[in-house]
Amino acid sequence: MTSRFGLCKRWAPASLLALGLLAGCGQETAPESDLPPRLVKALRIGDASALTERTFPGRASATREVNLSFRVSGPLIGLPVKVGDEVKTGDELARIDPRDFEVKIETIRGKLEQAKATHRVAEREYERAIEIQKKDKGLISRSEVDKRLGARDAARANVKSLESALTSAQDDLGYSHLKAPFDGVVVATYVDNFEDVLPKRPVLRLLDPSSIEMVVSVPDSLIGYAPYVEGVSVRFDALPDTEIKAEIKEIGREASQATRTYPVTLVMGQPENGEILPGMAGQASVVSRPPEDSALVGIEIPATALFPGDDPNENFVWIVDEATKTLSRREVQIGKLSRFGVLIREGLKPGEWIVVKGVNSVKEGQAVRILDVAREEKAR
Repeated sequence: MTSRFGLCKRWAPASLLALGLLAGCGQETAPESDLPPRLVKALRIGDASALTERTFPGRASATREVNLSFRVSGPLIGLPVKVGDEVKTGDELARIDPRDFEVKIETIRGKLEQAKATHRVAEREYERAIEIQKKDKGLISRSEVDKRLGARDAARANVKSLESALTSAQDDLGYSHLKAPFDGVVVATYVDNFEDVLPKRPVLRLLDPSSIEMVVSVPDSLIGYAPYVEGVSVRFDALPDTEIKAEIKEIGREASQATRTYPVTLVMGQPENGEILPGMAGQASVVSRPPEDSALVGIEIPATALFPGDDPNENFVWIVDEATKTLSRREVQIGKLSRFGVLIREGLKPGEWIVVKGVNSVKEGQAVRILDVAREEKAR
């Protein structure tokens, strides 16, 4: 009788005999229990409460900042401030030579006095014509009365026109002095003294550093948390040990077409142990607590941790038993999509380990070793 081993030996070349023995000529596969545990990427579930904290990058800017310019043109004869100077409301920052404006005012005033005199004469001439007409209509014609009425009205209009011109000239004289609209710091100057300046051309930049703003970009998947914000704090890279309390000043109503994020403006005061300057980079930490029945509540896990069952409407995850290091399948109820994955409303508990990568290449009861993806991310 020829054994199976004999057939293998008869037909296999001598050079392949060892390979044939290893390939299975009478050799049985080792049982799965003897295989080493498989390394899987897993994640420990965090707190399942409704409290949610997110961090967003941003950059500081002054709450009030403005480029100041003159409304009139002329040669600059005064620039008493320089970059870094602190100023108070109403302080003079720059001045244009006022002589041309003063001359214009005096010229208009002279014309106005002349116009008023002409108006007085025209008023009396018209009143005299009315008196004559009342005594005897034959002594003065209707056209003469209308002529004197027209002269009076023209003189009155000329007076009003010159009064308006005088007010405008006086305003121009006032505009030759550039004053601080609020307490602040001069951070830039754009002209030199004795230089001719033009209307609306920036002369200097003033900002108020007492209150700081930061604009952060919030993804559309997270903007729904805005009504439930309980607190906002900011840390700047320049002062990493200083936490500054902030408030939401404004929430943009339209998302960016490119990034699908909403601009949210935060406002805060200066800290006691340092100074935040415009342009400093930092991180805003926003804490919100949606109500328990909100669709925003749940445990957030990566979408790669989910896999379907026989029913496409069912969703499962692999739970790693921390004691036995074996896998078991568990059904979960998914909620709203989030920025980083999916919210799980039911099926998971804080402290449990779930497989987050390669969920389709493992099976029930399989022995595994855990590679903590959260620790791996922090190490990078």
